Order: sequence, then structure tokens, then C-alpha cells
Amino acid sequence: MRTVKEVSRLTGVSVRTLHYYDAIGLLKPAEVTEAGYRLYDDTALGRLQNILLFRELQFPLKEIKAILDSRDFDPSEALAQQIKLLELQYQHIGELISFAREIQKKGVRNMDFQVFDTKRMEDYKSEVKERWGGTREYQEYEQKQEKAGDSAEAGRRMMNIFAELGALRQLSPSDRSVQEKIIALQNFITDNYYTCTDKILGEMGKMYVDDERFKRNIDKAGGEGTAEFVKRAIEIHCAR
Repeated sequence: MRTVKEVSRLTGVSVRTLHYYDAIGLLKPAEVTEAGYRLYDDTALGRLQNILLFRELQFPLKEIKAILDSRDFDPSEALAQQIKLLELQYQHIGELISFAREIQKKGVRNMDFQVFDTKRMEDYKSEVKERWGGTREYQEYEQKQEKAGDSAEAGRRMMNIFAELGALRQLSPSDRSVQEKIIALQNFITDNYYTCTDKILGEMGKMYVDDERFKRNIDKAGGEGTAEFVKRAIEIHCAR
């Protein structure tokens, strides 16, 4: 068994990210001690390897979870699929390097943009997704994606919620109107991404402040201090 810090050192995945994976149900520890320490066995590390390989191939976390949670998930078959995709990616990168060197050598005269075509990779990705498409878990994921519609639009709507929370920064985080917005945020995440329990929401509240990218984007949407304000409001919500 390895602690979360040991897993972080072994894999290069931050402790914060491992906590987040636990919160959203993507990677649960094998055991949690009475003191609250997460412990990971070889099975959990094997799942983490699959997660990292799919992440390298640009699969979204919610899609990875739907695949790994499939009742008929076959690790050896998934590995073969991952290898095939990595080979396609490797070939594509090699072609891009050759293309760039040709430009460097002869100047920007080659107007052939076929080298940027990633259709083969995308087609094979679709095959991988379809392989697990008949499972209950993947169908749930697809239904939420269909309901969410355009992912960019969903992201903008989420930023609008942060903007609305930012406009309430002069109030106490415990104010009823603020707490209603927190509930709206939680429901939005559940409807568009994954079931957002209080535990997940609490972990996300910490990330909104600890992760500089989240903090910067949220403060940009709602004004300086919005991320910290949202975190405190979430803490109050989860403590009730």
C-alpha cells in the first residue's frame, strides 16, 4: 500500500489532483485509514496508469471514467487500443516535424496543409468510444453530453454563475442569495458534467483557490477575490 504522497512522487501526479480524482470517483483509494489517510494498492495504480494513458490521448476525465467503469472493461484490450492511438499520434508528430524542417530549410512556400489532418486518430478514437458505448455508464455519460450541448457554451454558462457570485461579494458568504447561487453551481455541474456531491463540491472549492488557473479564470469572471469568496461560500454550504 502507498500513501497519496508516495503515489504522487511515483507518478508525478500532484496530491491535489489525486484528491480530485477521488472526489469525482475516477480513482478511489483502496483504503482510507481512521485518520483519513488515503492508501493505494497495485489495482488502484493500474487504474491510474490507464487514466494517464487516456489523458495523454486527450480523452476528457468524464469520458475516461465512463470507459473504466464499464462492467465489461478489458484492460488488455484497452491497452491495445491505447498503443494503436499512441502509434498514430507518434506518426502524426513525426510528419509535423518533417513538415516544419522542410519549411525551415526552404522557407514558407509549401502550402500543403494535409499534414495537419488528424482524421485517422479521431476515427480510431470514435471506435474506442463505440466499443464501450453499450454500457450503462457510457450511456449515462452520452446522455449528459447530449443534454449539455456545446461544451464551450457550457463553460461560458458556468463562468456566468461565477460572475453572478462575484457580484454578491459585498454580502456574507452565508447570505441566502449567495447560498442559492452555490446550489445553482452544484446543480449545473451535476447536470452538465458529473454528479456533484457535497464532497466533490468541497474539493472543487479548494481547487478554485489553490489552482492558479482556476483562480485566475474565476476572478476574471467575477472580479478580484471571487474565487476565495466562492470557496468560503461552498464551505458553509457543505457544513450545513
